[in-house]
Amino acid sequence: MAINYQKDENNIVTLTMDLPGKSANVINMAFGEAFKAAVARLQQEKDSIAGIIIASAKETYMAGADIDEMFKETSAQYFFDRANEFKAGLRYIETQGKPVVAAINGTALGGGFEITLACHRRIVIDHPKTQLGLPEVTLGLLPGGGGVTRVVRLLGLQPALGYLTEGKKVTPAQALADGLIHELVKDKTELIEKAKAWILATKTAKQPWDESGYKMPGGAPTNPKVAQMLPVAPAVLAKKTYNNYPAPLAIMCTAVEGALVDFDTATRIESRYFAQLATGKVAKNMIKVFWQQLNAINAGNSRPKTEVKGEFKKVGVLGAGMMGSGIAYCCAMSGMETVLKDVSEEAAAKGKAYSENILKKRVSKGKMSQEKADGILNKILATSKAEDLKDCDLIIEAVFENRELKAKVTAEAEAQMNPSGIFASNTSTLPISGLATASVRPKNFIGLHFFSPADKMPLVEIIVGKDTNDETLARAFDFVKAIKKTPIVVNDSRGFYTSRVFATYVLEGIALLQEGNNARTIEAAGLQAGMPVGPLALTDEVSLSLIAHIRKQTIEDLKAEGKAIPSHHAYEVIDKMLDLKRTGKASGAGFYEYPKDSKKHLWSGLGELFGSSNGNKELSQAEMIDRMMFIQAIETVRCLEENVLRNVPDGNIGSIFGWGFAPFKGGTLQFINDYGVKEFAARAAELHQKYGERFAVPATLLKMAQEGSEFN
Repeated sequence: MAINYQKDENNIVTLTMDLPGKSANVINMAFGEAFKAAVARLQQEKDSIAGIIIASAKETYMAGADIDEMFKETSAQYFFDRANEFKAGLRYIETQGKPVVAAINGTALGGGFEITLACHRRIVIDHPKTQLGLPEVTLGLLPGGGGVTRVVRLLGLQPALGYLTEGKKVTPAQALADGLIHELVKDKTELIEKAKAWILATKTAKQPWDESGYKMPGGAPTNPKVAQMLPVAPAVLAKKTYNNYPAPLAIMCTAVEGALVDFDTATRIESRYFAQLATGKVAKNMIKVFWQQLNAINAGNSRPKTEVKGEFKKVGVLGAGMMGSGIAYCCAMSGMETVLKDVSEEAAAKGKAYSENILKKRVSKGKMSQEKADGILNKILATSKAEDLKDCDLIIEAVFENRELKAKVTAEAEAQMNPSGIFASNTSTLPISGLATASVRPKNFIGLHFFSPADKMPLVEIIVGKDTNDETLARAFDFVKAIKKTPIVVNDSRGFYTSRVFATYVLEGIALLQEGNNARTIEAAGLQAGMPVGPLALTDEVSLSLIAHIRKQTIEDLKAEGKAIPSHHAYEVIDKMLDLKRTGKASGAGFYEYPKDSKKHLWSGLGELFGSSNGNKELSQAEMIDRMMFIQAIETVRCLEENVLRNVPDGNIGSIFGWGFAPFKGGTLQFINDYGVKEFAARAAELHQKYGERFAVPATLLKMAQEGSEFN
């Protein structure tokens, strides 16, 4: 059984969740049947029970709902009925009169935490890795097991919405400080002892909201102070989400509407909104990418099936700029001895200071002890000496995008490192196979493309060169997992996958400017489309000079290879900006102005330089959005066709984690599914006719449109 029912000599019943065949407890059909049976037995034995403990036999408490099983169904009625059925059992437990304790031994999220909220007391083992919370919003959903209703009544509207709309996951200590739990203990023995002691000292128990005279913390929606805030809240939310995410608004509606009625009516309101979200497109997209596809990546689906395991005791990083410094921090944080090398001791020390500043902030916020921070910092050796790279298991080159420079540092480092070690380039565009010609061990040469800032960005794009062997790929994959990043694996190509497709977004935005469209409208269209930053602002971040440098290098390489050089009228804009010394954010002047004492703003000269005086009519926002989104999706399909992308999950996750493609669309390829493959191909054909060859519909897409298939 998924729940073991035991009664001790004091008539305390312990319900121990232990779902067979699973490493973690989840709410599925088997658990649901066991839960119903346990509740029925509690009802039968009500008079002989002193209290109830709900515990777990797993290392964690409860991971939440079994998403894979739940979302085989598609009807709103199914989701509504399942939510109400689960809540009926929880409601009985909290209203039957005997004290109920949640003995939380580890992480409790989503439906797992909702179970604890139906208990009168929540006691948690204080472990820093334990996470508590209701993160359903991150999958486009809301807590459908009474979570919204109970958290609002427990904390009050404003604090509850902070938890629910952001999907916050917190440590036990933070949960205690915020009033979500009641007590912390040091281990499992004390957990059960304290749970039983509280039950024996408490003959009867009610939830605060079931007590007569209950008043909602902070005031109900009818309270004048709360009422004056409510009309503003949806507008604030819309400004943040551009109305692309229905879940936060549904949570807000559930919370406010539920706070105006009795508890049982509030839970029915919650179930209706839950069913509405669960059958919507956004939840489907987000579940597919953030649950199914991300789990597949983390399970190692892209890793070669080899017995070789990557173990990295000592890692070298060449180049102590922002990227190299961030990579060094990630390695040291993961317990690896890290050599950070640059041309001078001063430059290397400056790179190490990057890690020191991050660690100082963590200590000041109470997230780390000074002793631990010192230990991590001591793992980084800042040096200018190549000899210090001796015996490195992995060396990552993160120097400037110049082929000759990269060849020089490769030769220098390989002479020192472990002969069986891996050499990796962090290049963002230069083909790995070409860079590997400077290596004496091309089979051990691979690309590890980090994203800036490396200490924060969750993705690493692993690039396989033509000579890279499976053992090197497997070890590189293990390294990325060891530093707690998400790996995607792609084959070698100019720009690989992420840089190549990302470039289409910024270039399309710049092309829109060149055609005479208003800069502010272009930026707004990018944000409304779901991108984190407008294309012009993003270009400034990358720097126009770097884009021009990459293009120059590309032209030289293509000439040497005897290949055609693709043109794009966006480069006319970039050249004009560079002539005016407007190179981007780092120089304080690009498409935006960057005043020292105020917020950045679009440069007023853009209108005069690129305004609609060329006679073109400005496009609608919808047309701009289509151009910026379609170009990314079309280029992703080309990457699949050319075998640069190896699979669909890597394409979707890479687009979201790499450059922020609209998460509510589920990534570049799921965006096509969401639009409809046939409809997408037809619209792409229209854009091709209007705007040129870059929008040409790939053959793969035409075939899929005819077959009625999707990207999976």
